[in-house]
Amino acid sequence: MPTLQLLELSLYKVLNFSNLKVVKFNIKNQPEFFKELRKRVNTHFKEKNISKYANFNMKFKTGFMLCLYFLPLILMLTGVITSLWLVILMWVLMGFGMAGIGLSIMHDANHGSYSKNQKVNNALGYLIHFIGGFRENWKIQHNILHHSFTNIEGFDEDIKFNMMRFSPTQKRRGVHRFQVFYAPVFYGFMTMYWLTSKDFQQLINYNKQNLLAGQGLTLKKGIAILIFHKTWYLLFTLILPMILIPLAWWQVLIGFLIMHYICGLILAFVFQSAHIIEATDFYEADKNGSVENNWAIHQMKTTSNFAGKSIFFSWFIGGLNYQIEHHLFPNICHIHYSKIAKIVKQTAKEFNVPYYQHKTFFGALKSHFTLLHQLGTGKYDKALLK
Repeated sequence: MPTLQLLELSLYKVLNFSNLKVVKFNIKNQPEFFKELRKRVNTHFKEKNISKYANFNMKFKTGFMLCLYFLPLILMLTGVITSLWLVILMWVLMGFGMAGIGLSIMHDANHGSYSKNQKVNNALGYLIHFIGGFRENWKIQHNILHHSFTNIEGFDEDIKFNMMRFSPTQKRRGVHRFQVFYAPVFYGFMTMYWLTSKDFQQLINYNKQNLLAGQGLTLKKGIAILIFHKTWYLLFTLILPMILIPLAWWQVLIGFLIMHYICGLILAFVFQSAHIIEATDFYEADKNGSVENNWAIHQMKTTSNFAGKSIFFSWFIGGLNYQIEHHLFPNICHIHYSKIAKIVKQTAKEFNVPYYQHKTFFGALKSHFTLLHQLGTGKYDKALLK
């Protein structure tokens, strides 16, 4: 989200959710906060004479994550590794590599923040197809809907899942009482859900909402491309291993599911711990399609950081423990977030804007599951609803 003007002039005009044609942020609510913050961040890069895009560290990480995913697969397909337990270990490593590619490479690339060369961003962005996703759907759900309308009921699809109650704005059902227990199961199979049905459902829904046109797609073309990518992905990562690895087909299938479960769990835990926790706010647009805050302040109130001092952890998950910085500056490569976080925190303090953070990842995760319990049982709904 480079500017508020982009939101107001582009995104609002193409969205039509919950019978609302637009969502309007309060541009009179401390607009000087983001103006000053953006000025300070830009000054940081100018004074340091560094690019906002990938540096050597980022490029090294790219190679590492690609190796973590593809090398185990190659070792299995070429017959170098045939032992059942070693094969399972390879699938485990691929699960971490799959998450690493998603969090550390394709995420930046599809935000256009990996490189100033859009061809590089496009090429690396297509890596999502190697982990079972679909680039065009992801960009709509994540870049447009989630980043624009974080934690706003009916707009942010990241808080939309019938089996889970992620917001006090949502209707509570009986099954939600147990969501704190079954959440990890659904989280673990998140990428399998993408692979098997969610991408097809999203294509149909996005076509109805006139969002596919922005990706240069018609529904017919989108489905054809989607089927093509799903087919070669399954042939490459499941069928071919079943043929070449000297193990029973069901043993290979178990390994494949383990890989997806590990990846899904990592992705869900990282993103849920940044937005669906006790500290963050949840919103509904009013009858005029308005919310109370300036866009930047809205991001501050709906997003939280965690584990700022965990260097390796931050490196592995693509700097997404700095979710605040990512939501305010998605056009900056995540490798720089730890540096600009100090600027964001100080500026927020000066303007009396909240800056939520947990010292550890487990602290944030605990807060997430505490909130799931509260939402599932109906406790504190009035206090949580802003």
